[in-house]
Amino acid sequence: MKIKSLSLLLASLFPVFTYAANIEVARYVVGFPGGERVAYQGAFAKNFPQGLPVGIGSGLTFNSKRGDDLVLTTLTDRGPNADAPAVGKQEAKIFANPQFVPLLMDIRIGGGKAVAENARPLHDEKGPISGLPLPGELIGSTNEVALNDALQPLSGDRRGLDTEGVTGDGNGGYWLCDEYGPFLIHIDGKGKILAKYGPTPQAGEQAVAGGLPNILKWRQPNRGFEGLTRMPDGRILAAVQSTLDVDGKSKNKAQFTRLVSFDPRSGKTAMYGYPIDIDSYKKAKDAKIGDVVALDNQRILLIEQGTGKDKTMINKIYLVDLAQASDLSAFDGQGKALEFDDAKDLAKRGVKLAQKREVADLRQLGWRQEKAEGLALIDDRTLAVINDNDFGLQAKLVDASPKSKKIGDYQLEKEGRLSLDGDKTNARIELRPLEQPESLSELWVLTLPHPLK
Repeated sequence: MKIKSLSLLLASLFPVFTYAANIEVARYVVGFPGGERVAYQGAFAKNFPQGLPVGIGSGLTFNSKRGDDLVLTTLTDRGPNADAPAVGKQEAKIFANPQFVPLLMDIRIGGGKAVAENARPLHDEKGPISGLPLPGELIGSTNEVALNDALQPLSGDRRGLDTEGVTGDGNGGYWLCDEYGPFLIHIDGKGKILAKYGPTPQAGEQAVAGGLPNILKWRQPNRGFEGLTRMPDGRILAAVQSTLDVDGKSKNKAQFTRLVSFDPRSGKTAMYGYPIDIDSYKKAKDAKIGDVVALDNQRILLIEQGTGKDKTMINKIYLVDLAQASDLSAFDGQGKALEFDDAKDLAKRGVKLAQKREVADLRQLGWRQEKAEGLALIDDRTLAVINDNDFGLQAKLVDASPKSKKIGDYQLEKEGRLSLDGDKTNARIELRPLEQPESLSELWVLTLPHPLK
């Protein structure tokens, strides 16, 4: 334990350089010299005497060089949450701090350190926004039941956001993306929301924003927009995290997930199919996008990840070329959704997916976190990658029934007791800290052997 702790401390103070496949890697643990923590005074506060670590890393974008320092911007997601037993037939999440406000922070890399600073909470004209799920009647609702740490229900929030990606707008502000709507959100440099776009509602549907293709409403719960980038021509390109689940039937059939182009000046949209490594996963839905960043108006870098068939994690960076990719919008509404087609059927319909080639396998380079959720382009040979540490929080099942040790197998009864297969149990949920390295905010700077072409 002492050796491990010492190595992590050194990593937080000085970059650790390694080489693999001719890629140079400088590893950092992001520090918070201002002592920033997320307040937690709930039922399990004794487990978190200093509060919770700030869960940055849900997205990443490069801002500038200041002397020899690099300055990037990152953001949190909806806040500290953890798995919970189902409520009836609905999935549930525990929100440890329901008052949490998603925020932006800058990361400065220099002098052998990476430090987070300049926190800006997201807000609109009504004040700070929350990370709580949208009410069930709206497009963008995940149909999750939000619970506090005493397993009591919380109200949904029409203004709630689960932010997952960030990119500069070219004028000092930013574009964000979200997993609920899924939404695209334009903010100024201080975090004030200027505009929001989501799937345009059809007759009989309710929504808090429109302007994007309606088919995006079929994103899997908590698998909305996971990353976005601003192309040199001003278009915003956002990636749906996983395959769409059209009518609740296509998530395990789809060969691709969607990349959505949005032009803020005209409102014009287009969609492209990113071909997932379908044979690497047990089910197509297991593939997830981590983040995207533009190289030019036709090519992006993209993180694809997920649990593979052999139950090991996959975290790879691909160069994706959209030059020959079909605009999927032309096929939507023309017969069955493309997500139901196999490769042969897509070809018969004249659909061309994007082309891709591997740039880096993070696992082979020593990546040890489950997720890589932020990707930034510093120059044509240098990338930055960051993880999301989930606010260092996890839910643990205590006094579990011998029949199951999985939280998801249990049901939450009205009185707050847990049942299993209809039988009451003594099982209970406790919030506990994540162990290292999962609780750390790790940032890597990768130097490629050759410029990206």
